[in-house]
Amino acid sequence: MRTFTQVDVFTDRLGLGNAVAVVHDATGLTDDALARFARWTQLSETTFLLPPTDPDADYRLRIFTASSELPFAGHPTLGSARAWLEAGGRPRRPDRLVQECGAGLVELRRSGDRLAFRAPPRLRSGPVAPGEVARLTAGLGLRPDQVVDARWADNGPGWVALLLDSAAAVLGIEPRLDLLRPDEMIGVVGPHPDGSAARFEVRAFFAGRGLEEDPVTGSLNAALAQWLIPAGLAPSSYVAAQGTCLQREGRVHVEADGPDVWVGGDTVVGVTGTVAL
Repeated sequence: MRTFTQVDVFTDRLGLGNAVAVVHDATGLTDDALARFARWTQLSETTFLLPPTDPDADYRLRIFTASSELPFAGHPTLGSARAWLEAGGRPRRPDRLVQECGAGLVELRRSGDRLAFRAPPRLRSGPVAPGEVARLTAGLGLRPDQVVDARWADNGPGWVALLLDSAAAVLGIEPRLDLLRPDEMIGVVGPHPDGSAARFEVRAFFAGRGLEEDPVTGSLNAALAQWLIPAGLAPSSYVAAQGTCLQREGRVHVEADGPDVWVGGDTVVGVTGTVAL
């Protein structure tokens, strides 16, 4: 039996964020066992905590979707850090944690009960070819005049991102599956009117077995901030809303600190216990 925690991320109210399943003490489990359990949880990601191999890390994390292992993902990073701390983990520095994962070392900081991770570097950035923009625009059921810009925003999962002219356009997306490739990870962002509680509305789509939408996505929000803030399209500190169309109320807190972008949110422990692995 192994300790198990399920954490709701990017919310301070259970059931309104994005849940991650966290297995503690995963030493000795085979890759097949990890993948099988990740499929069984039916969550967007399941993580496994392990002793670090890097002397600068506090713990090591492996991140699985139902179909593959990811080098990095945002909400699993925050949720797993919360689970590790709740289980008695003691970081080397009181206000900082260092996670070892497939993307290398990821630093997290604590401010009260809120955790934030330093956005890892993008593996791919820059403009998207016009033909691809046209295909994505049609596949998302958008008009060309609603798309302001498009950029690669890949920090591990493989995101391609579209900036729309409004949050309303983001919320109105009705995708057409036949026009999207089965392996695409598509992020969409649009600004709310001035004075709104959130600066941007974000949605994240996974084209594959049908088109699935992620409730709240840390990796996408990190890459969006690394694009929008330096380009002058977003302020240095803002809150993004995500999950609205899924009856969630995810809130992602973004802050640029010099060259670094920090992506944070509240976390709620929803389930604790043991699992027979």
